[in-house]
Amino acid sequence: MTYQTNRNPPTSNRQLLIIFGIFLGIIIVIIWLVCFFVDNLVWIISPRIEQQLGTLIVPAYERLAQPSQTQDTLNKLLNKLELNLPLEQRKGRDYQVLYVPNKTVNALALPGDRIIIFSGLLKQADSENELMMILGHELGHFANRDHLRSILRQLILPITLASVTGNSDWLVSVASSVAVVSDAKYSQSQEAQADKLGLELLYKTYNHVAGATDFFDKLSNQKNSDLDFLSTHPSPKQRVKDLQRLIKEKHYQIGELSPLPKELLIR
Repeated sequence: MTYQTNRNPPTSNRQLLIIFGIFLGIIIVIIWLVCFFVDNLVWIISPRIEQQLGTLIVPAYERLAQPSQTQDTLNKLLNKLELNLPLEQRKGRDYQVLYVPNKTVNALALPGDRIIIFSGLLKQADSENELMMILGHELGHFANRDHLRSILRQLILPITLASVTGNSDWLVSVASSVAVVSDAKYSQSQEAQADKLGLELLYKTYNHVAGATDFFDKLSNQKNSDLDFLSTHPSPKQRVKDLQRLIKEKHYQIGELSPLPKELLIR
């Protein structure tokens, strides 16, 4: 009886792990290249082109916004902060706040120089200084071009990963998971930089930084996530620590809080 040797033995677990590791390495390199490409591209996009991009996004929020004394007052506060921006960050810009009655506790920076403030966030603010820190943070996103980075990454990265993984569901799932973790860390870095500029603007506006950490103190008491590495924002407690460290390093003074203008009291 003649026996034939199996010339195609089954793939071992070790070989599968090696293949999987190579695949992960390729995905990580692709994500890094996309981030590098986007990081350089955002500085080439002119304010005029950015505003044209905003015409595709902002109208949806304009329909939700509520023109009112509240929105007018928010824009007056924003103007005070804007005066302390470097000239190159103001040239060709038209920063405005859109006030959206919605219980969402959030604020957004959108192409077209628009900052979205939801009533849920405004309701959390107990002082003008606290609110100005939030507005300054959003101006920080504009200064660092973070709003454009996020949009371009969301457009380019899925297309690139899909072209690499093809139609394989499990490969797409793995690649997407790696991208989520990478995007979370990337976004956390953006948020930290925006906090830094927000703190600087707060100091330049009031000559002290009272209220800088108040909003994040509240968040840290309301929400305690054990998955900070998956969050697009640093944990509130970490943000408070980072801001306190910056305040100490720069020798910023802590003065008296200014009350919220009556138009912003929505209790």
